[in-house]
Amino acid sequence: MSENYIIIHGSFGSKDGNWFPWLKKELEQKEKQVVVPQMPIGVGNQNFENWSNVLNELTINENTIIIAHSIAPIFVCKYLITNKIKVKKLIFVCGFNNYLGIDSDFDTVNEPMFIDNFTDVKKYCSDIICYYSDNDPYVKYDIEKEFADKLTNKQYVIKNGGHINAETGYTKFEEILKEI
Repeated sequence: MSENYIIIHGSFGSKDGNWFPWLKKELEQKEKQVVVPQMPIGVGNQNFENWSNVLNELTINENTIIIAHSIAPIFVCKYLITNKIKVKKLIFVCGFNNYLGIDSDFDTVNEPMFIDNFTDVKKYCSDIICYYSDNDPYVKYDIEKEFADKLTNKQYVIKNGGHINAETGYTKFEEILKEI
């Protein structure tokens, strides 16, 4: 069975934002199956249940590689643990858990994603890679580092990468291709 890829955006995000369309195209040129779902966004729409409903419609198994940005990494951890699903690889970008203080709307939509047992995700995936930057304006470096440290020693700090999004020039993300 061939690998399939799922790319998941963050809070108030878009499947068409940041480096997601570029990565989808790069993978499809290599004949890979790629899905970039538009997740429900906004206060009242973005929550664990609504995001889970989107993933429930997708094929996720031991050949799946999930690439997730911002709030999506902790959502993915919670989803895999809750549903006891094993995947091949997880690539997390600017991931965090239990961090409030971005602003009240972000806190409202992010909070349902947080969990206390997120290191349990290692039972469902042994190949986890984390990218984060040394100057993220939304999530403090220490928070992203702590998240990565709990999951993997395969982590990369991007100098001056901001939130590794279009805002800081990331409409492509070449580094990620090396890990795929």
